Amino acid sequence: MLPHMVGRIIETEDDVAEGVEHLARRCPYLAKAYALTGELPLRRRPDGFAELLNAIISQQVSVASAGAVQGRMEAAGLTRPAAIEAASDEALRAAGLSRQKARYARALAAADIDYAALRSASDDEVVATLTQVPGIGVWTAEIYAMFSLGRADIFAPGDLAMQESARILYDLPERPKPRAFREMAQAWSPWRAVAARLLWAYYQSVKDREGIR
Repeated sequence: MLPHMVGRIIETEDDVAEGVEHLARRCPYLAKAYALTGELPLRRRPDGFAELLNAIISQQVSVASAGAVQGRMEAAGLTRPAAIEAASDEALRAAGLSRQKARYARALAAADIDYAALRSASDDEVVATLTQVPGIGVWTAEIYAMFSLGRADIFAPGDLAMQESARILYDLPERPKPRAFREMAQAWSPWRAVAARLLWAYYQSVKDREGIR
């Protein structure tokens, strides 16, 4: 049994559906978004070292570029901490890591994070632990908690797509700044991670409808 501080864990599509129905009942704006997006994706991912390494690889590059580097890292066997620590700089560069990302990957490998313990840590503890590693910021840590740990009530107010989605949906004069957005999201507790899924889906639906990529 998980400690009470962990709260609800999203494991299935039914969990997401329960959350979005709760949000739609409480907020007419989110109900409007849900009417446009329909069923929301589960978006669960594995947890552990490889997932955070992939997050580092994906920083500031396209999805296709990140996928190519991830593929080369896997082919070279560079998906475990010991392998990263033992690899030469040349091997990491050959797999596609920049000098900075190679440094971040080595820092993650050396951090010796207890990933199993994170599953029962509070959201704040998860974020505090992960952001001690160079190259992992608050946004990455919150996304990890949301999708790799399945936390139902965590939010990522620094996400630009969600900020823009909220601006459009709530007809705001500008994108909400992270602090204001975090306060705004309090109303969506205990399903803030589902609200995030809904805002992302709404943003994509609006952009698709407008023909914008």
